[in-house]
Amino acid sequence: MPLFHIVILALVQGITEFLPISSSGHLVLAHALLGSDGYMQDMTMDIAVHVGTLGAVLIYFRKDICGMLCCLCCKTKNSATDKKMMWHVLLASLPVIAAGFLFHVFQPEWVRSLLLLGMMSVIFGIVLWCADKFKPVDRTLETLNWKGALFVGMAQILSLLPGTSRSGITMTAARWLGFSRTESARFSLLLAVVAISGAGTLGGFDLLQSGDVELGLDALLAALISFVASWVAIIFMMKWLEHSTFTPFVIYRVALGVLILALYYGGMLI
Repeated sequence: MPLFHIVILALVQGITEFLPISSSGHLVLAHALLGSDGYMQDMTMDIAVHVGTLGAVLIYFRKDICGMLCCLCCKTKNSATDKKMMWHVLLASLPVIAAGFLFHVFQPEWVRSLLLLGMMSVIFGIVLWCADKFKPVDRTLETLNWKGALFVGMAQILSLLPGTSRSGITMTAARWLGFSRTESARFSLLLAVVAISGAGTLGGFDLLQSGDVELGLDALLAALISFVASWVAIIFMMKWLEHSTFTPFVIYRVALGVLILALYYGGMLI
């Protein structure tokens, strides 16, 4: 794959993965504009840049993740809270793991549909705005129960539709339950650890089966670039949500969706 394509795909993924604007949708659009390098190469690069973003979220939320892991083997003053969070993250991840496995097996063509990408970007952008505008912002994750975790987890299945945004739909669901913007983002990004790990495992297995060493080196470079970009994006988003709303992301989503639909119906995107 050309170096220019690798850099663009890695930056697109790194910047958009944890913002509520659909990284997968941006990758579909990037592939459409740059031209496909073959289904196997496109999918492997997508997985590689996702794995790069996984490293960034692991480091940023290292205290939460270490707390959840440590509660399995030892008791601390926060072990009860950490254990509760761990079970909620796992529960919320089960629905998308099952659905994602089915998508990986059957690989439906419509998951890369530009028409669906444009529509979902607009629709779920508006849904995010409604949740952020009209729901309270006073709940913390300490008040999350299993029903709320499952609600967010079921909503995460919708992220398999291009343009929906995994981060966007989980933040929307959390905001719908009244969690603060930063707490909604925190839970969403913790869920990303499980979701991206699962996708990365499946993609890595496919890469090993292909035996394409050159493709593996390209994937490593893409992962490194996306790691740096996503680290910066996480810092920006969490700082922004401490004092501001999701409105700029909503505006961007709707504008992007309208542009994609206009280009699609104008015959400029296929």
